[in-house]
Order: sequence, then structure tokens, then C-alpha cells
Amino acid sequence: MVDFELFRADLERAVPRSDRSKGGRPPFDHVLMFKALVLQASHNLSDERTEYLIRDRLSFMRFLGLGLADTVPDANTIWTYREALTRTSIAGKPAIEVVFERFDAALAAAGFLAMSGQIIDASIVAAPKQRNTDGEKRDIKEGRIPPEWAKKPAKLRQKDRDARWTVKYTKAKPSDDGAPRVDLAVPAFGYKNHLGIDRRHRLIRRWTVTDAARYDGAVLPELIDRNNTASDVWADTAYRSKINERLLADRLLRSQIHRKKPKGKPMPRRTARANARKSAVRSAVEHVFARQKGPMGLFIRTIGLARARTKIGLANLLYNMQRMVWLTGQAAPA
Repeated sequence: MVDFELFRADLERAVPRSDRSKGGRPPFDHVLMFKALVLQASHNLSDERTEYLIRDRLSFMRFLGLGLADTVPDANTIWTYREALTRTSIAGKPAIEVVFERFDAALAAAGFLAMSGQIIDASIVAAPKQRNTDGEKRDIKEGRIPPEWAKKPAKLRQKDRDARWTVKYTKAKPSDDGAPRVDLAVPAFGYKNHLGIDRRHRLIRRWTVTDAARYDGAVLPELIDRNNTASDVWADTAYRSKINERLLADRLLRSQIHRKKPKGKPMPRRTARANARKSAVRSAVEHVFARQKGPMGLFIRTIGLARARTKIGLANLLYNMQRMVWLTGQAAPA
């Protein structure tokens, strides 16, 4: 079981309460509100749906420690608490990162050390698509607010100026008769969840959030976990560059990053076999993204990078909680 009390001190620093000298309704408990955000992340719920299901499901009430006659936090209270968590920094770090690190320390104390090397990858997290003109897109990329939006503050508040379009390529497999097929280019809009897991326990150790157009390889330095007990680093070809290879060598780490196919030439058999061996290890990180996009249904409903960071950070934290419960169950005697 997860002890949510370990987050209380950080939550109290991130979302301070008033002294209630002027009266008013008593605030909800910090841990209760954080649990509500965890429930929201586990099912990709809107604030209104979260409020409804807390009232409707006894399992949700038991998780939050509420009785049938207790007051339930409404949608506005949930939004306000998450917004306060988003806007707050603790020791120069976003509050959600501090909360994540608190649980990572608890994992290490429980014996789940970062071991056997690290695997790094990124996945696009979709957000509601923006229908903008070419001029508006140009203004956004150059860091300006389109003039028409500046005249309409209500419209400006509904426009996500941090998310970006990108194209994700999928390699088409040859047909049964050996004839080549056309690769697919799928456009996507939103953000990107960059993360690194340890090979032994497959727990997320490092993560960061960017717009979807950010180049994966440029984020590698932020994802290296110096606490991992092994020196191997696995990643796909997007992370292969001279700069990254030099970075790993300077940190005394061994690169297990896939090698790219020579341009205009077939892939050498030796390189293909080496990449296949690396893929057998690297593929473990795909299970993390499958969990987040499958049962958790990860999707960005909010506007802006800061709020997206909080939503994705909660999803990463929830994954580690669920993974820890599973690992603990595997280690328990039958």
C-alpha cells in the first residue's frame, strides 16, 4: 500500500492555507485533495466527472476516507487545488517534481533502487487540436500573441500557445510478396512526455515535459539518472548523436543507443543484429507508455505547458505507485 502521508509536508508548503481569522468554510485536507488528483489521473477524468464519481462510488469514498454523510470536494475545489500545485515552486522546482522525488526516495528506502542500467524514451501526449490560421501559427512560433486574440481575452484564454504540431513516422512492414509499402506520417498535436526508467524494476526515475515538436535527443542530459547502479544507457536512434555520445562518455556511462542506418545504403547485418539485441532491453519502456495511454487514458485537457507538466507528472507518479504495489506483491510469499 502507498502511504500518502509522506506527501503531506510538501503539499502544505505548495498549497498553504489561510489562518481562517475571517471565518469561512474549513478547507479540505491536503492528502484528501491529493488523493482526488490521483483518482483523476488514474481514469483521465474531468473535474466535473471526478466530483460526480466521488459522490457515486463507494470505492472512491473509501479511498479518500470519506463517509456517506461527509462533504465532497466539488469541481471548482479540485481545479483550484491542482492550479495551486501547478503555480507553486519549492526550492526552485515545480511542486509536482518535488512530490515525485519524495516518492522516488520512498521507493529507494523500500529497496527498489535504480539498478541494471536505464532506458530512455519519449511519447507524444495528445491535446485538443487548435484550428489556427497560417498567420496565427506564425505569430505563436515567434512568441507573439496574434492581434485578433489580444482584442478578445476570452478567446485568448482558450488558446494553447505552448503545444505544437509534429509528425510521427511509422515504418510499414513489407507485404507478403516482399513488395515495399509506403511509410505513414501521422500528424499529432500536444506535448511530449520524456522519461527514463531503470532496467531492473522498470520504475520511472527521471522525466520532463516539452511540446510535441521538441527533438528527443536534445533532452537526454535531463533524463540521465546518476543514482543508477549500472552504467548502461539504452535509447532509440533519435538519441544517437556525437554530442550525446560524448556526454555519456564524460559521465562514464556506456552507450547502448541504437545505431542509424547509413543513408542510401542497406543496414549492415552486424549493426542490425546489435540493434535487435538492444531492442530486447529497450522495449521495456514501451510498457510504461502503453499503461499510461491504455488503462489510464492519458490526455491533456488543460491549457499551457505548466498545467500539462502537472497532469503528466501525476500520471508518471501514479504509474510508479501502481508498479510498486505490483512489485511488492511479486516479492510477497505465496
